[in-house]
Amino acid sequence: MTAGRQATPEALAARPNLVSQLLKAREVSLVVILLVVLLGTAAINPRFLGVGSLRDLLLNVAIISLVVVGQTMVLLMKHVDLSVGSVVGLSAFLTGSLFIAHPGMPLPLAVLFGLGLGAALGAINGLLVAYGKVPALVATLGTLYVFRGVTYAVVHGGQINAGNLPPSFLSFATGSLLGVPNLVLLVLVVMVGFGIYLKSYRGGREYYAVGSNSEAAVLAGINVTRRTMTGFALSGAIAGLAGVLYLARYGTVDASAGSGLELQVIAAAVVGGVSINGGVGSLLGAGIGALLLGTMGSALVTLRAPAFYQQAIQGALLLLAISIDIVVARRSAKRLQQRSRG
Repeated sequence: MTAGRQATPEALAARPNLVSQLLKAREVSLVVILLVVLLGTAAINPRFLGVGSLRDLLLNVAIISLVVVGQTMVLLMKHVDLSVGSVVGLSAFLTGSLFIAHPGMPLPLAVLFGLGLGAALGAINGLLVAYGKVPALVATLGTLYVFRGVTYAVVHGGQINAGNLPPSFLSFATGSLLGVPNLVLLVLVVMVGFGIYLKSYRGGREYYAVGSNSEAAVLAGINVTRRTMTGFALSGAIAGLAGVLYLARYGTVDASAGSGLELQVIAAAVVGGVSINGGVGSLLGAGIGALLLGTMGSALVTLRAPAFYQQAIQGALLLLAISIDIVVARRSAKRLQQRSRG
């Protein structure tokens, strides 16, 4: 690779055609699997494709899909954010507490509070990883427990119920526009917006460049430290927003809110084609991955299968996705070596 080709983020973010074709094939294959699960379950239980069932499925997947957006940006940089579940829980409870203290608080203010709180918590992760040079896995595993501990300390055995929240706030999550739940529409807007940003804007493409080769990204003039900091702050902000929507969706929140969510989010992103090796993936694939895992979970519940099978299938899909990433990475490295020799 010449120095001139290294000089732009576009060149750094570029991948061999083989990789892009495999990613497209994975997205198509995920849609096929999704249809098979939907139609197969409906053949056994026709009510599975009922309007009410599909609505509940979309609402259940919406929160995970939203958090997947921030997680995807972090994974693209070859990092991981394990603290998102704790951020969702803390944001949900503190937002509910704010409604109790100020019953007349405008809804947009609650959203801004969740975004701000999440961004601040995400910035802590960013400081540890970008400036402290702490591995993201270690840093966010630590903050996962710290943020969860803070939540338990704040909750102190208490609970927020739907009766403590404004009806207008709760009706937002249950309301719909043209038959599509408001919550789902909001998540779609966020996903489309960030999808366009990652694909069409320099700042978005820099996430791919950093994950592909951070040293080359520095040579290309990318501020890797600032980009890493921004990525974790955005991941936290989106998780904070998800916490507000979690509160609106379920109404009841305690100290365990959001527990285990981080693993579901990472699984959805990786199954959807976001590489754990960084630099490869799309929000479209990650969103389909979240929908697929959510559909499988609902299908198993409908078929009255033990909960173990849901976890086993998620684990199997995650292992399969990681295996594909490893094979693709090795083939890509081999092709680059052959080109350099030629």
